[in-house]
Amino acid sequence: MVRVSYENVMKRYGDEIGAANVNITIEDGEFAVLLGPSGCGKTTTLRCLAGLTDPTEGEIYLGDEPITDAHPKNRDIAMVFQALALYPHMDVATNIGYPLKVAGVGKAERRERAEEVAETLEIGDLLDRDTDQLSGGQRQRVAIGRAIVRRPSVFLMDEPLASLDAKLKVEMRNEIKQLQRELGITTLYVTHDQEEAMTLGDRLIVMDDGEVQQVGTPHEVYHDPANQFVAGFIGSPSMNFLRVRRSDAEASTLVLDRDGSDHSFDYDAVPAAVDGSTPFVLGVRPQYFEVFQSPAEGTIETRVAVTEPMGDEQLLTVTPVDDDDRELTVRVPIDVGVTRGETIWLGVDEASSFVFDPESGERITEDARRNATPQATD
Repeated sequence: MVRVSYENVMKRYGDEIGAANVNITIEDGEFAVLLGPSGCGKTTTLRCLAGLTDPTEGEIYLGDEPITDAHPKNRDIAMVFQALALYPHMDVATNIGYPLKVAGVGKAERRERAEEVAETLEIGDLLDRDTDQLSGGQRQRVAIGRAIVRRPSVFLMDEPLASLDAKLKVEMRNEIKQLQRELGITTLYVTHDQEEAMTLGDRLIVMDDGEVQQVGTPHEVYHDPANQFVAGFIGSPSMNFLRVRRSDAEASTLVLDRDGSDHSFDYDAVPAAVDGSTPFVLGVRPQYFEVFQSPAEGTIETRVAVTEPMGDEQLLTVTPVDDDDRELTVRVPIDVGVTRGETIWLGVDEASSFVFDPESGERITEDARRNATPQATD
């Protein structure tokens, strides 16, 4: 197995930047996930490693060996695409063993290794079946088998589960994670699905607009986001963002920053870096509001617009009274009895909220070093 390193990798397409100043390392045997919205540069970053896209600048290393100019077939990397691209005129065994045939491995050994891989993927009974006779999940296993049969140093996956239904996605991601643990192959996986990323990755590489926004464990990017983009992208439902200001320079009361607004609430955790009554953005996840069903001092009075039961809990869409343009999402237990049109009062859990600069989106903390520092980008 091997460590993968990107050093100042950039990819331009004319005047457009596909990936900008990427500096990341995937450790030996690690399962890393490139995560971000469509068009953020994650697939470009992956393809640069595979050799399918040439970086405009920078170097990529496998271990200590630079591979930026190496031919794809000489990189000891295997890749599974969203479009599985199985060979329809070949049976399962031949599909799995095809990379070995290209490498000059004899027919008997190809069959033996295809059988070993198929047993690992629990498709040993399908080896003689044509690929058009397989289900989506079985086809996915064949594609994975074809990638790992030659025992690569690095395993790349580009949204391999995107075409599967929800139940099969859960099953397949569990199998992929278990297989990666067993094989110990350094893996880089691309997805826009944050749930998929959070459950699979040892570390997440969160990208937006061609740049890496944060690298960290799933726990770090969720509980210690580097900036407003990461905070809003990670988590479902998304984090609520309130533009607020102190009621005066020294106050522990915040006011919603809107012309004519008189909504205020208690908040005594504003970082010292926020000067006086300068507006800033307060981020609160739906589960970290304190909900009161009768008036409570230091809370925001809101009206329930929508209720969404979700098993043991429910999501409420609420608006501050007399401020219907501002919506907040609140997660509460299902036994909190609220109905549409009812008034509730919201407080904020100070220990679980975040403060952001309204212009740059960067996180503002008492400790400027922060536990999860975002990658420096141009």
